Amino acid sequence: MTAADAQPVLDFHVRLAPRPGAAERLLATLDECGLTRAVVCAGGTIDLDRLSRQLVEGGHVGTDADNDAVLDACAGTDGRLVPFFFANPHRSPEAYRARAAEFRGLEISPAVHGVGLTDPRVAGLVGVAAEYGHPVYVVCLARHGAGVADLVTLARRFPRVSFVLGHSGIGNIDFHALTLIRDEPNILLETSGGYTCVAEAAVSRLGAGRLVFGSEYPLQHPAVELAKFRVLSLPPGQWRQIAWDNAHRLLREEKR
Repeated sequence: MTAADAQPVLDFHVRLAPRPGAAERLLATLDECGLTRAVVCAGGTIDLDRLSRQLVEGGHVGTDADNDAVLDACAGTDGRLVPFFFANPHRSPEAYRARAAEFRGLEISPAVHGVGLTDPRVAGLVGVAAEYGHPVYVVCLARHGAGVADLVTLARRFPRVSFVLGHSGIGNIDFHALTLIRDEPNILLETSGGYTCVAEAAVSRLGAGRLVFGSEYPLQHPAVELAKFRVLSLPPGQWRQIAWDNAHRLLREEKR
């Protein structure tokens, strides 16, 4: 048995599309993979073919995520599923503020909504997150205004907000992201998507206290991301930080 098998795991990034049976399938997958808890963000906001095109060519949708479906799925799970609000920067931050107390964190995605991290509308959303003590999950792009360097600038503007850089940075082998965020203690790295070598380097360069495990289910099966850490054979204490402790610190549940 490896450290990855012996510890409880909180998956810090799964998605829930507003489709019949999605919540039941999510819970079944968590059980199948031995995952104890998960942070849930809305999925299905944009067609995947269009999203892949936007990643290359730019563009955006103005569609609201189905945050109500996320709340419905999380209700009655006794905290096993943790709801995050997927914000639409094309709307006033007041739309988030009006619902913030119902959620535990915020997601901002330039990949979906096309609004860069340097945009005042994003700062407005982060300001609300600061009021409610929410961590902010961010997906960066290799595009002006939406890169990891822009996230660093945003994090310096809001030093009391905890940010989570999603998907191991940009692409599968973003060692540069590790360099950019290394000296920014309020930015953690969520490890889905990146190669094993990036996860290994992140532990070495950032320390296990700056990483959170995530899968991006259902686009990536959690078993694949768990395998990435099994082959690293981390000491149990480091895996515990990545898989459990750091996430609970972000959620202000350190005593769980």
